[in-house]
Amino acid sequence: MSKVSRRGFLARTGGAAGAAVGAAAVPGLLGSATAVAADKGAAGRLSLGTDLVTVERGEARYGDLVTGFNQRWVGKPDAVRLPTTTEHVVKAVQEAVDGKKTLTVRGGGHGFEDFVFRPDVEVVLDMTLMDAVYFDTDRKAFAVEAGATLLDVYETLYEGWGVVIPGGVCYAVGIGGHASGGGYGMLSRKHGLVVDHLYAVEVVTVDASGKARAVVATREENDPDRDLWWGYAGGGGGNFGVITRYWFRSPGATGSDPAKLLPNPPAEVLVTAASWPWEKVTQRGFTDFVKFYGEWHEKNSGADSPYAGLCSWLFLNHKASGALGMLLQMDGGVPDAEKLVDDFLNGLNKALGVAHQELGEQVGELRAMPEFASTKRLPWLKATRYIGTSSELQTNPTFRGEHKSAYMKKGFPDHQIAAIWKHLTRGDYANKYGGLVATSFGGRINEVAPDATPVAQRSSILKLLYQTYWTDPADDAKNQAWLREFYRDMYAETGGVPVPNAVTDGCYVNYADSDIGDPKLNTSDVPWHRLYYKDNYARLQKVKAKYDPKNVFRHRQSVRLPS
Repeated sequence: MSKVSRRGFLARTGGAAGAAVGAAAVPGLLGSATAVAADKGAAGRLSLGTDLVTVERGEARYGDLVTGFNQRWVGKPDAVRLPTTTEHVVKAVQEAVDGKKTLTVRGGGHGFEDFVFRPDVEVVLDMTLMDAVYFDTDRKAFAVEAGATLLDVYETLYEGWGVVIPGGVCYAVGIGGHASGGGYGMLSRKHGLVVDHLYAVEVVTVDASGKARAVVATREENDPDRDLWWGYAGGGGGNFGVITRYWFRSPGATGSDPAKLLPNPPAEVLVTAASWPWEKVTQRGFTDFVKFYGEWHEKNSGADSPYAGLCSWLFLNHKASGALGMLLQMDGGVPDAEKLVDDFLNGLNKALGVAHQELGEQVGELRAMPEFASTKRLPWLKATRYIGTSSELQTNPTFRGEHKSAYMKKGFPDHQIAAIWKHLTRGDYANKYGGLVATSFGGRINEVAPDATPVAQRSSILKLLYQTYWTDPADDAKNQAWLREFYRDMYAETGGVPVPNAVTDGCYVNYADSDIGDPKLNTSDVPWHRLYYKDNYARLQKVKAKYDPKNVFRHRQSVRLPS
């Protein structure tokens, strides 16, 4: 379920209490938001007082604040600091710099690697109390604080103004890291990436003298800090400073009517959750099935395609799961939407040689959803809430994980399909949570130039997530080895990684993977930063030199200072 905070409530209510308190609590709803950078003074935070919250080792709540989504990474910082204002962030950063303390930033806590929680970190800046979402009348854009989670953002934007940003599915992912790495989801083929709608970002940076300050950078061509905006339009988190808030407004949107400044989601969507039992899958059928999925996306990933409103997540699960699965969402307002969905599913069924059936106990990231075994029509927000909260992997607090990624410009070559089959049917590994997720990409995403943002992969049709989950630390090595071998075989012809070429196009920075920087595992001559950013890395290094010359903000794959 959505985290319904008092701040989120005030941002959405229009009753007497909301009007009386909300004007001060959420600048921009009822008047100017000029004072936002100085002090929001949110009424919902009065119970916290005016001081920066600090939780030190030994306090009862400490354990809840030093780990995130992946239970492999548990931190031991001296303190966790929870700001509620930009001034708090400036103070926390300045004190860390003055004390020569290693500082990292936690947003939603969904980082796959140890970039936040690692042994050398002494202070974690936790942004979760800064989660307001409101309309800024001065900037004529929607302000979203860095600690807001995706479902809170969707609910507030849609219930308040009927608009949306085309972000991810998982409800608890934090907007701070999600947007900084590009951000994509069910509506991206129709409306582009989250960063394609980013107007401005507020960042606390540290200059060469060691002084922390807040900078607001916009996409305006005459903004002297425009390069900082560009760096955070897909460069990833933990690179240049601490993001405190974003402002979103679509390029070309004009006027002051909030309802016309961001995309409108479809009023209704079609949702299908299909599964195909492994016991009926042959290698020939599997090969044709995966080939059809890739070739279908080659033919139907244009922005003008009638399928631009369709996004599917194909779960190629290990045989131990019992079934292959798919989650599909389609814009319900498209002419003949039901037929388009049926034609797509029938093509998959024909290729595999079996009919899909009601979901079993486990299909990819989803719990059983037999109510969607046949296509259902739902209001958009209702579907978004349900899909976003229906993942066991989002709610199980014991899961440990390993992850890898790739972009695909074309469908799967035969040698890759053979590798997928091999590793999903291996008898020496039986984990129902292991597999490959192939997600629809393209559409409006590919209408943006590769250097317009750091997200250079603007000609891909699929985004791939390799993943496996387990609960026992004793199983770490076994699970890591399986996924590494799977990935290595997929890209054996290019040194074990998806080198940008005619078929593959590198990796997704938000699916962080330290292995691609290990020369034992990446034997190509392509460094990790080219896999993420391609030709955009040199410009990111210039942003780093200008806004973080002392390299205060760093992790294993942070942007390096120019040599």
